Amino acid sequence: MGVNYTLTYTIGTIAALISLVCWYYFVVGATRMVRVIRLGQPDGTRSGPFVPRMRTLVTEFAAHTRMNRVKSSGRAHWLVMWGFLIGFLAWFEAYGESFDPYFHWPVFGAWDPWLLLVELLGLGTVIGIVVLMVIRQREHPRRADRVSRFAGSDFAFAYFVEGVVLIEGLGVVFVKAQKIASGVEDPPIWAAFATHFIAKGLPASLTLVSIFAVVKLLSGMVWLLVVGRNITQGVAWHRFSAFPNIYFKREDDGSTALGALRPMMSGGKPLDFEEADPETDVFGAGKIEDFTWKNWLDFSTCTECGRCQSQCPAWNTGKPLSPKLLITSLRNHAYAKAPYLMAGGSTDMAGDEVGITGDDAEARLAAIPQEARDEAARALIAEAVDGGVIDPEVLWSCTTCGACVEQCPVDIEHVDHIVDMRRYQVLIESAFPTELGGLFKNLENKGNPWGQNSKDRLTWTEGLDFEVPVYSGELGDTEYLFWVGCAGAFEDRAKKTSRAVAELLHIAGVTYTVLGAGETCTGDPARRAGNEFLFQTLAAENVETLNGVFDGRPAGTRKVVVTCAHCFNALGNEYPQVGGDYEVVHHTQLLNKLVREKKLIPVAPVAEDVTYHDPCYLGRHNKVYDAPRELIGASGATLREMPRHAERALCCGAGGARMWMEEKIGKRINLERVDEALSTAPTKIATGCPFCRVMLTDGLGARKDEKAAAENIEVVDVAQLLLASVRRAVVQPPGAEAAATGHDLDADTPTEDVSSGTPLPEGDDAPDAAQSATRPAAAGNDAEVTGTVEAAALPAEDAEEGPGSTTTTAAGGAGPA
Repeated sequence: MGVNYTLTYTIGTIAALISLVCWYYFVVGATRMVRVIRLGQPDGTRSGPFVPRMRTLVTEFAAHTRMNRVKSSGRAHWLVMWGFLIGFLAWFEAYGESFDPYFHWPVFGAWDPWLLLVELLGLGTVIGIVVLMVIRQREHPRRADRVSRFAGSDFAFAYFVEGVVLIEGLGVVFVKAQKIASGVEDPPIWAAFATHFIAKGLPASLTLVSIFAVVKLLSGMVWLLVVGRNITQGVAWHRFSAFPNIYFKREDDGSTALGALRPMMSGGKPLDFEEADPETDVFGAGKIEDFTWKNWLDFSTCTECGRCQSQCPAWNTGKPLSPKLLITSLRNHAYAKAPYLMAGGSTDMAGDEVGITGDDAEARLAAIPQEARDEAARALIAEAVDGGVIDPEVLWSCTTCGACVEQCPVDIEHVDHIVDMRRYQVLIESAFPTELGGLFKNLENKGNPWGQNSKDRLTWTEGLDFEVPVYSGELGDTEYLFWVGCAGAFEDRAKKTSRAVAELLHIAGVTYTVLGAGETCTGDPARRAGNEFLFQTLAAENVETLNGVFDGRPAGTRKVVVTCAHCFNALGNEYPQVGGDYEVVHHTQLLNKLVREKKLIPVAPVAEDVTYHDPCYLGRHNKVYDAPRELIGASGATLREMPRHAERALCCGAGGARMWMEEKIGKRINLERVDEALSTAPTKIATGCPFCRVMLTDGLGARKDEKAAAENIEVVDVAQLLLASVRRAVVQPPGAEAAATGHDLDADTPTEDVSSGTPLPEGDDAPDAAQSATRPAAAGNDAEVTGTVEAAALPAEDAEEGPGSTTTTAAGGAGPA
């Protein structure tokens, strides 16, 4: 059987010429993408160290550690990825095969292990992409609307990419099978366990080898051509941009961009407010060019997979925010505006052109495409009807829970981007929700969000049958500073947590002291709301106080215990940015340690069915999942996990300063979370954060008013469960008998009976009673809910990874699922 070299050389030459054109457009597109990304602000924090960053990169792509958080699509994508990374050798082999059917790579091309690898790569690519195609159709938004993580994604381009990958995989398989059918190759059955049988159905034709090779080659070439001319299609470009995006992620140790917020940067360095100049320095992000080059790389890398969207509490309750659509909107705006920026265009804060000036300014502006000039005229933050890129409702719907960052397989840093835009709106535009005005005023004048007097910071100690030590200038041999926090000092429900923790520390014999009036707010709500200046002011005051308290103590002995997840995060992760380095532990961690050391001995099991809500700033932001669950188990309660728990837990709705903002659109997030908690049929809903407790209590109260929840269900802190189980081992204070049984754990005062330090509006503008007391102006209204997700309604792909809503597990020693 001979080869028709005239035919094979003809089709090979045509394919090669076509490929040159395709490669040209791809290189042009890639070059333009790099030039566009470099338009961002400098950021010198991403360059090193090399070894840990490279280790993270290799781990994340080789083991697919982040993709495999959704195992079905993660495993399928792993097959496709390796089919691309190694299969390119089989793809490039098509250049030779299109000219000569007998062609193979020198040295290893006829080696049986290589032929086996080609078999695995080709079949793996086909199987992987078919699974991904099925998943996309199974979760198509035509069926599920907001439940679908693909809602809003570019389906046309996704179908194109899927089709190309499928043809490439089939090309590898059929070229090999045709070589076997034509006698070009005769591998052992173990090296051709599938193509051996496919070959039996193919004719013996050497020409067909070259034709299949051309199909394999041109499928990839068409992909190069199309993506080279469409550089905003992250679903295709992430094949390349994901690698640098992972390498240059914020944390060089490989952890996600959670915990501390990225400092406000200008010119590649943290902004010093004392020396900052609004005329030259960047205050957050008010224009797309205010974002750094790494931010632009983030925008370019989004694959539109929608994992962030599927986990977002705002999106899942009918709000306009989708982390995915926010990133793609910024990407599209950035690339559309890029020609204007590349030409030197720039405007000042008043919107006047300052970049293109001089006698030839008009001609230079005219040379810029009209589309780019129109895009440059758009405001980054403005209502859609006014041409804004990001609607204010989108920007302020974020709770900064970090679910988007946690789930993103390519390490996009959504929360940092959102807070940077908020910073500009607050500090430069003074454009923020009106409710935040009261919050900022209270923080500035009173040092706490509720506007209470500092002298009242010790009222939570009233009624305790022991004296709470207050710092008086000497720390002595005291082991811990107990940072009570604003909620623990002023919010009536959080005071119960403070008392429970103080009593447990007293029982265990742990030496501690509190600051009392010396405390002020850590600044967490100010920072998440974008008021970086106020945060810096409050943080500097606290750091001065704490450094004075710990003066003379070496590192490792500056121990602080906190009950508030937000204080825990601020003191432990963000204060090092402003000169405060302390060993900060959450009360659940310390109490769990004391139980293990037998300093706290539970003797009266709390016979309750408990579901645990993971606070975002304790769990996702700081990875504390085990300690609270182990304490629930130690108390004798039975833990019933919610469908969304641990790293996939749904936010309560309080973060990002949302606790002080009205929730006007869609279903209230706290109601969504309470509904999910109730689906586990608990008698107690436990948590480890006062903000969460407020939100869940309000939501539970609303459901009780609707007769949708039993009156005996209550929200408690984990510390209260533990206290109820150890009280029989000590002399009980009056009224402790009921608590020792696990019932009536200092039942929360009805919300409407709790006073607030911030005056509330009256009349039609007043929040309803179920929301008003401890979350000033945070109630919103009972807007009609459309397109919301029911408590236990998860996308099929997401639901497969977690236990069902009625799963009951023993809590002792239980960690995150």
